Amino acid sequence: MANKSKKKKVFVTGATGFVGQEVMRQLVAAGHVARALVREGSVNKLPVLENVEVLPGDVTEAASLAGALAGCDAVIHLVGIIREYPGRGITFKKLHVEATGNMLAAAAEQGVTRFLHMSSNGTRVNGSTDYHRTKWQAEDLVRGSTLEWTILRPSLIFGPGSEFVGMLADLIGKLPVVPVLGDGKYRMQPVAVAQVAASFVKALDKSETIGATYQLGGGESYSYDEILDLTAGAMGKGKVTKIHQPLFMITPMVRLLQGFERFPITEDQLRMLIEGNVCDPGEWAQAFGLKPLSYAAGIAGCFRSKS
Repeated sequence: MANKSKKKKVFVTGATGFVGQEVMRQLVAAGHVARALVREGSVNKLPVLENVEVLPGDVTEAASLAGALAGCDAVIHLVGIIREYPGRGITFKKLHVEATGNMLAAAAEQGVTRFLHMSSNGTRVNGSTDYHRTKWQAEDLVRGSTLEWTILRPSLIFGPGSEFVGMLADLIGKLPVVPVLGDGKYRMQPVAVAQVAASFVKALDKSETIGATYQLGGGESYSYDEILDLTAGAMGKGKVTKIHQPLFMITPMVRLLQGFERFPITEDQLRMLIEGNVCDPGEWAQAFGLKPLSYAAGIAGCFRSKS
């Protein structure tokens, strides 16, 4: 049975990110107070300030969390990266594993028992990439804690302001022929950012989600080629002309150039792309009382919001 809804004070990490901004909007709209951990110079990225407490700090620096969670009822931990920049100290181990350990320790020390954690679809102990392996290690820390945890594993997240949608729109808008890595048949099941955020907010009042892990995906899966065509349609354009790049040609180039920050993809990201990103969202949909929005039904909204 769900807990009776009441106003809560929620500590949020990653509040200035794509998902975090939507979580913050929905938290405040639901009547909660959010305490956002924000790095210096990032306050202007917060979408709302009413009923928001801004706290300077960094999840990778345990000392900055001392006393930071005092008076909070729950933690929503969203911090994560999709690419490493070792030269700047930005690594999966640091941002996924160590940051999660710091947050769990701070919550336990400061009396916060509820912990909502964002992981990723495809996360597993024997994952094919460091991204998925470190996401699993972070999950292991959460599962091994004494807190009342819930883990959400979204697939590729889309919505207004989505980096993924923006990248596709840029390619479609600027190029007469869009390059596609591999055969374009690998499948994706994008999930709407509004439904991801709603699940974090609803989980605050759902005691039955404690100790559970949910896969979050859209209502349908599509090949990458289909995703391109759906995006073009939402932009008012026709079917995309594509040129498929054989992997045996692309992979060595990616391996050679991935160390340059401006190069758009890494070998791990290529591997995850070809692996696909689909799941069965049935348990999630039932637990949270929602109907997963499909990419086809939701993509137009990404462009209407700009008009």
